[in-house]
Amino acid sequence: MDARPSICGGTYMRDPETVMAPARLGAMHQNRISFVRSLVRKMAQQNWQVTQHDWQLSPQGFGHVIYKLTTLEHVYHLVIFCDEIADEDRNDRVIAEKWDVTFALVYGDVDADLLGCLRANVPLQEAGRNPNKVLVLARANKSVRVFEHLVSHLAKGLQPNVKELAEVGYILRTTAVYGNGKFGISDFGWLESNDDFNQSFSAQMCAVYILREFSLDWIHYIANQQGGDKAVSLDVDLQRYLGIGNATGLGMAPYLINHPCVVDKWLSSRESALTAVLNSLVTGNKREPLQRLLQKALCHLDQIITINEQQQDLNTTAIVELDDLLNKLESVLLQISTWQELVDYSKQYSLETQEILLSCLMEINPDLVDSYETKMNCDESLNLPSGKRIEDLLAVLESRYRWAIDTDFKQPENNYWFWYRSQDKEEPRLGVRGEEPGEDRELPLDIGRQVYRLYHELLICKPNMQLAEFLVLHPQYRAISRRVWTLGNKDMGEIQMNVLHKTALPMHLLRCKLAVFGATKFDPRSERWVRVTFFQGAPLLNEIHDGEWLFPLLPTHSLNQAVAEGETS
Repeated sequence: MDARPSICGGTYMRDPETVMAPARLGAMHQNRISFVRSLVRKMAQQNWQVTQHDWQLSPQGFGHVIYKLTTLEHVYHLVIFCDEIADEDRNDRVIAEKWDVTFALVYGDVDADLLGCLRANVPLQEAGRNPNKVLVLARANKSVRVFEHLVSHLAKGLQPNVKELAEVGYILRTTAVYGNGKFGISDFGWLESNDDFNQSFSAQMCAVYILREFSLDWIHYIANQQGGDKAVSLDVDLQRYLGIGNATGLGMAPYLINHPCVVDKWLSSRESALTAVLNSLVTGNKREPLQRLLQKALCHLDQIITINEQQQDLNTTAIVELDDLLNKLESVLLQISTWQELVDYSKQYSLETQEILLSCLMEINPDLVDSYETKMNCDESLNLPSGKRIEDLLAVLESRYRWAIDTDFKQPENNYWFWYRSQDKEEPRLGVRGEEPGEDRELPLDIGRQVYRLYHELLICKPNMQLAEFLVLHPQYRAISRRVWTLGNKDMGEIQMNVLHKTALPMHLLRCKLAVFGATKFDPRSERWVRVTFFQGAPLLNEIHDGEWLFPLLPTHSLNQAVAEGETS
C-alpha cells in the first residue's frame, strides 16, 4: 500500500517514496495543470487577443516582426528578430553566440527608441543589456530540414511530406527561454502582482506559444515570396500538429535540486489534484473519454520517432501494455468503484504506462483538477524553528530521508560523479571523481550525502541536546539542517535521488521538469540532454480554446495519405 493519510480532507495521498522516486519522475507526462495547459486555458477563458503589429521582413525572411498581445488589463509585445546565420553557427548549446531567431516579450508599448534598444541587445542574448520592461528573453533555431521542406512545397502549391513533419514536430527549436530577472530583465517579484503572468513560467510559456504562431506565419510568408500565386497554405490540421521544439541539457537538473520547495509544490499540487480524482467514484460517463485518451496515447507513442533505443523500448512496452489495458478496461471498470482501484490494477504495467493513465484520469476530471493550476507558486525559504532538539531532527530524517541515510556513502559507486560548472562554457557538467579534473570546484548538489553525514553526526549527540547548540558547534550543517526540517515537513519533499551514484540518470530530473512545463514527444539524444516539443497539437491562436489536446497525433487524413504512399510503417 503506497498511500498515507493526506493532511486534509480525510482522503489518501500517495506516499512521497512512490511519487518522488526518480524513475517515476522520469516517466511523467503533461497533464491539465502543466504550465502550457493552464496558460492556453487562461488565454481562452479571458479571450486574450494576439495580432500582427509590425512585419518588417525581407523577401528572404530576415528583419523583425512584432506581435501585440492584449489581455483584460494590459498590453504586451513579442518582438522577434530574424537574422541570417551560417550553418556552422547554428548550435543548440548554451555556448552558442548566434541564432536564427531571437525574441523578447515586452510589457507595454514598443516605440522606436525601445525597438532600437532591443535590436541592439536581444540578438546578443546573455551579452546584451535589456530594459526591465522585458519579461522574457529567448532564442531559437530552425529545424532546417523541416523549414526548407515546408517552404519549398508550399511555394509550389504542394502540401509537405508528412513523414518529414512527424520525425521532427516543429519548425523552430528554442535553446533557452530566460525570465525571472535573468540578465537584468524583469524579476518574478514584479510579475507576482500581475494578474496575467503571476503563475510560474507563464510569461515564458506565453512567449513560446506566440513564437509558434510566428513560425507558421514565417514559412507562409517566405513561401508566398517564392511561389507567388502558386503558393498555398499549410493544411490547418498540420499547422496544429507543429509545436515548438526545445533542446534541454544538464542545466535543468541543478535547478530542481536548488529549488526544493518549488519541486515539492509542483509535485504536491499535482498529487493533490490526482488524489481528488483517485478518491472519486467511477461513473459511466467517464468510460468513453478514458478509452479514447488511452487509445490516443497509444497512437501518440507509436508515432514518436526517437534515436534513443532505451526510450524506444519504453515506448514499445507501453504500447503493448496500453493495448492490453484497453482490452480489459470494460471488465475492470465493472469490478471497481473508485479510480484508485484502477491505478492499483495498473501497477502490473511499466511506469511509462502508469503515468500515462494518471494523465488521462486527470484529463477526464477537469472539475476536480483545474483549480490546482493556481497553487503551483510557493515561498522558497528554508526554516528551522527555535527550540528543536536533536531527537526532533532525527525523527524527520528517519521518517522522510531513508533514501539518503540508508545509502552507504563510503562505497565508491555512491560517490562516483561530481557536478561542476565549466568555467569556459558556463554549463553544468559531470566529472568522474578521482579521474577527471574539477572536483575541487564541486557544486553542492550532493543532498543525499550531506543528509547522510548530518544524520551520523547527530547520532553521536545526546537526543535532548538543543539543535541550536549543535549548529554552533557544527556550523557546516546549518544549511542542510534547515533544508531537512523544511522539506521533511512538506507533503512531497525531496526528489529521492543520490545524484552522485554511478547509475544516476539526470534524464529523470529533466523529464520531470519538462512534464510540469507541459512538454511532449520526449526524445533523449544521450543520457544528458533531450529534445521535446511544446504546444504540439495545441489550438492555433485564431481558434484558441480550453479543451483537451493531450497526446498530439498526426491528422488522420494526412496519416492515411502517408500510409497510402508508403511513407510510414
